[in-house]
Amino acid sequence: MDWGMKNRLARVIKPKTGRGVMLAVDHGYFLGPTYRLEEPRRTIGPLLAYADSIMLTRGVLRTSVDADTDTPIVLRVSGGTSIVGRALSDEGITTPMKEAIRLNAAAVALSIFVGTEHEHQTLLNLSQTVSEGEEYGMPVLAVTAVGKELEKRDARYLSLACRIAAELGAHIVKTYYCEGFEKVAGSCPVPVVVAGGPKLDTEMDALQLTYNAVQAGAVGVDMGRNIWQSDFPVAMLRAIRLIVHENGNARQAHELFLSLKQQGK
Repeated sequence: MDWGMKNRLARVIKPKTGRGVMLAVDHGYFLGPTYRLEEPRRTIGPLLAYADSIMLTRGVLRTSVDADTDTPIVLRVSGGTSIVGRALSDEGITTPMKEAIRLNAAAVALSIFVGTEHEHQTLLNLSQTVSEGEEYGMPVLAVTAVGKELEKRDARYLSLACRIAAELGAHIVKTYYCEGFEKVAGSCPVPVVVAGGPKLDTEMDALQLTYNAVQAGAVGVDMGRNIWQSDFPVAMLRAIRLIVHENGNARQAHELFLSLKQQGK
């Protein structure tokens, strides 16, 4: 692995802890103006200082993030479908590698849809993007997407999808937490980060998910709605950091959240 690739990966997965907290704000590429992400700049601004990296599209990057930020960018490069379309899995590559380099991305991200009618094309999307990334020193994060079929989030399916992503050359894999997650993380030879998924009922639920995932082998999270749909998103993100980078448990993180909430942070 060349120096440039190693350096970019170190901006996403922090060498000091071997872990990372990624803020996902790319939802609009298929969901449109998602609740509390209707005005991306307003949502993103207060959170940037507390995220190790931020995952978003080129459009939101250019319009809603100031160029003087020092928060690394993970650029969403796949898309072409919407929540009202026929199949979320029918994705292509929407942003070329040269533009990711021009935008100074630390990594690029794209979805794969294993087990769908578009499995073949999304796996080839990943393979081709990895090949381009190797040429330019750009890490690739593969997202094991399930579209609208949340019942696919079990250890057998996610182990299959994560392993295939790693076999095709992904440098990091984003997937869901599930019962038996140790099998998912243990059978994937590259770092795994966990998605938050749809907003959970309480902050404690999201903190417990984070703790369980890290204990089971995840190197961190790529979380969105469970942070910025909270009434106190900064407090939530800081609580997540306590678990990921300081080995706090869910109870300690929740106590921090409540303390910051009382301070209005």
